[in-house]
Amino acid sequence: MSVYLITGATSDVGCALIERVLREGDTVIAQGCGDLRQLAPLCQRHPGAVRTYDVDLTDPEAVAAFIDDVRSRCPAPTHLVHLPALRVVNAKFKNFDFERFALDFNVQVQSALRLCQAFLPAMAKARFGRVLFMLTSYLIGPPPKNVAAYVTAKSALAGLAKSLAADYAPFGVTVNCVAPYMMETKFLSDTSDLVVQMSAEANPMKRNARVEDVVPAMAFLLSDEAGFITGATLPVTGGAQMP
Repeated sequence: MSVYLITGATSDVGCALIERVLREGDTVIAQGCGDLRQLAPLCQRHPGAVRTYDVDLTDPEAVAAFIDDVRSRCPAPTHLVHLPALRVVNAKFKNFDFERFALDFNVQVQSALRLCQAFLPAMAKARFGRVLFMLTSYLIGPPPKNVAAYVTAKSALAGLAKSLAADYAPFGVTVNCVAPYMMETKFLSDTSDLVVQMSAEANPMKRNARVEDVVPAMAFLLSDEAGFITGATLPVTGGAQMP
C-alpha cells in the first residue's frame, strides 16, 4: 500500500489527485491551510483513508510540528507531492514586495526543504520513493513580465528538485516536476478575466490548461512505471512552450 503526503491538498489539483489516488486503494496525508472543508466530500466517500492537517506553511514552527505529528501518527510516506503557492501578484520589479515574497518562499521552497529532509531518508532506506513538485510553464522560455517573485520561488524549487534527484537516484527515489500552462482553477481568482482570456487565445490549442490535463501527467510521474525518470520537468502546455 502506498502512502501519499500531499501539501496544498485543498487546491483543485490536490482534490483531483487525491480522488485518483483513493480509487487505487492507497491512503493520503493531506495538508491544507484555512479551509479543510474542501476535503470533506473525499473523507466521507473514503472513510479512514484520508488524514487531514490544517497547517500554515508560512510558519516554520508549524511545519516542524506537522512533520513531528506525521512521523508519530502516520505510516511513512512513500509519495510526497508538493503543490502550494501563494497566488501570483503581477507587479513591476520596482515595487517588489519583499515581505510577501518571504511568505511565498516559505510556502513553496522552505516547507519543501523541510519535508524532503524529514521523509526522503526513509524512502531511501526503503529503496523506493516518489517526489513531485508543481512548477509553472513560466520557467520554460521567457516568462511574462512583472512576475519576478513567483518565478524566483519556482526557480528555487526547480533547483531543489534537480539536486535531490541527483542525490537520491541511487536509492530508488525519483524527484520530478510538472510545469503546467495557466490552469483555470480557483488559484486564478485574483487574476483578471482579460488576462485569462488572452492566455487562452495565445495557446496553440486556444484554451488554458485544465485540472484533468495535469493530474494524469502527475499520476504517471508518481507511478511505478516512471521509475527510470528523475530530475525531469514535464511541460503540460498545449504546445505553448517546448523545452
